[in-house]
Order: sequence, then structure tokens, then C-alpha cells
Amino acid sequence: MTTSPSRAETGTLMPAPMAFLLSQLGFHAAQVFAERLMPLGLQPRHFGLLAHLAEGEGRSQQQLADALAIHRNVMVGLVDDMEGRGLVERRRHPSDRRAHAVFLTAPARALLAEARRIAAEYELELLTPLEDSDRTALMALLQRLARHAGLNPDIHPGLQTANHPRGARRVAESRA
Repeated sequence: MTTSPSRAETGTLMPAPMAFLLSQLGFHAAQVFAERLMPLGLQPRHFGLLAHLAEGEGRSQQQLADALAIHRNVMVGLVDDMEGRGLVERRRHPSDRRAHAVFLTAPARALLAEARRIAAEYELELLTPLEDSDRTALMALLQRLARHAGLNPDIHPGLQTANHPRGARRVAESRA
């Protein structure tokens, strides 16, 4: 009886399960993005908060925690950190005396502009092997999967330009 050679014998590997590849790529992308933000003294969570505030200042810490899907205690610490660095300021919330509204400072706006440039350049680099149509299709598929998993694919509303399939390229080209 003749048997065909095993994958180990032929040197070919079985394709990794899709969940593993998504996890591996997500971990890699998050790690590289964090490294790219490090010279600015930012972490991805800082970037997310700044981008979110840029789209609508004056939200309470609870509203921000809900929008960014993080625990309110974590949000308080994050806002404390950013306030201590002069990037945000708390003011009395106009409609809730118990809450504070959070606002960006001028230095935060400048820092966010630079962070957005870094994000756009990294996205372009990450997606280089894909054609524009592939990028559009990938984004639509990832958004569908995120929604199905109960996640909010629009969690960083300040990134529309960078997430647009050609937006990241335009941002990077404008720097050249």
C-alpha cells in the first residue's frame, strides 16, 4: 500500500486557522503602532481618547468610557494622566453638576495632528501589499466581523481620513 508523504516530510505547513492569523496580525499591528507613538509620549489608548475628543469635546468621563468601551475607573486614570500632562482639561459639565466635561488643550491638538500622521503612514505601510479595492473589501469585512462580535468598528471616529483606503496614501504622499 502506497501512502503519500506527510506535510512534515514535504516541508509544507497547514494554513494557520484564520482566528490565529487575525490575532497574530492584530497583536503585531498594535505593537508596531504603540512603538511608533512612543516618541510622542502616547499610547494607543491616549490616541483613541484624543481622536474621540477631537470629534466632540465636552463629553463626560462616563460618556467617553462608554464610547471607547473601557471601564469608567480606567477612564478616570487616563484623563488624570492626560490632564497632568496638559493635554486635556476638565470643566464642570453644563447639564450634570456631578460630572466633568473633558476638553482638548492646544498642545493636545498639535500632538494629535502628529499622531494622526504617524497612524496614516503606518496604515499605508501595513496595507502596502493590497490594492485599493482589496483595502476597501478588507475594511468592510472587518467591520462586519466586528459588528457580529458585538464590537464597535467605529470606535475611533477621528480616523476617517486614515481609514479611508486612499486617505492614508494621500496623507503619506502629502508628507513626501
